[in-house]
Amino acid sequence: MDLIPEPAPNIRQLLAFYLEAGVDCALAEEPVDRLAEPDIPAAAAAVREPATLRPAREMASAMPAVPRSEIAPAPEAAIASAREAARTAPTLEALRALLETFEGCALKNTATRLVFADGNPEARIMFVGEAPGRDEDIEGLPFVGRSGKLLDRMIAAIGLDRSKAYIANVIPWRPPGNRTPTPQETQICLPFIQRQIELVNPDVLVTLGNPSTQTLLSTRDGIMKTRGKWFDYDTGTRAIRAMATFHPAYLLRSPSYKRMTWQDLRAIAKALEQAPSP
Repeated sequence: MDLIPEPAPNIRQLLAFYLEAGVDCALAEEPVDRLAEPDIPAAAAAVREPATLRPAREMASAMPAVPRSEIAPAPEAAIASAREAARTAPTLEALRALLETFEGCALKNTATRLVFADGNPEARIMFVGEAPGRDEDIEGLPFVGRSGKLLDRMIAAIGLDRSKAYIANVIPWRPPGNRTPTPQETQICLPFIQRQIELVNPDVLVTLGNPSTQTLLSTRDGIMKTRGKWFDYDTGTRAIRAMATFHPAYLLRSPSYKRMTWQDLRAIAKALEQAPSP
């Protein structure tokens, strides 16, 4: 039986495949074939050494140069720099300015823009997710895609909107292809979101999903165990009541957990009613 080869994909199909695979942004003006060998003189081509025996400098010269702006400092130095920088920010505006110029996290070099926050900085409730996605990277605001629309409905269910809430992420830059942030990237960004929470100083902190919950509430338990329970988030000057619930993106994939989320939101609304107004 003859096998008929499948036709080559057209441009539209190829772009759709790249989008599904998470390849939705370009890092350079022209594509780079990193598997291509460098041009060598014809005389040398007759007697070629195995790649493993070539001098290191020849291999290095074949690799494209990395711009200095894309070389991030060592993780330990970056974490220490982030802690020191975050500590000096007296206001949210100053903290945002620091993040705009911070060079310690390599995610900044692949993201389109900083995604700092949205909503009311004087709100009594603050929501924190993990990291921006594609839509957030384009708009420069957290939770503006499909999960953002669901978060808006979740907030509206307890009588609030973005003018009465403050929304941010642990990671302020989108990881390439929406990949999971590395532990090092999270630790580098952690001092900034901690300072952000201190400056907003809400009455209730809501962590959305497992990554932000484990990072901010210092727990190793999964979201199924942590959701719906109250924690104390210590800012150093006061303890803020904190609760974890499901991330809206997870609810889009698993709608059956919306009932549990509604229970969490009712408890959060009750806590806001009982907390004394400033």
